[in-house]
Amino acid sequence: MRIYVGNLSYSTNDDELRSAFEQFGEVVEAHVAIDRYTERSRGFGFVEMPDGGQAQSAIEGLNGTDLAGRTLNVNEARPREDRGGFRN
Repeated sequence: MRIYVGNLSYSTNDDELRSAFEQFGEVVEAHVAIDRYTERSRGFGFVEMPDGGQAQSAIEGLNGTDLAGRTLNVNEARPREDRGGFRN
């Protein structure tokens, strides 16, 4: 299950995000979104957990909790929308 994590501190990195979720089960990937121009965190990220039950426990356990001084917004990620950009 892909999980959206919002309101991240700009200092939070991939490893810290992974660590927060590993207490609930296996984490396949944890990624903080980085702005391509400033190379700074965009304040949100995504976590991929293979077990749906563990992922749901992580969502319930971490939503509204504090990480690095910020209250997390954690929920199941919605499918990415096509923004109509140019494609070959």
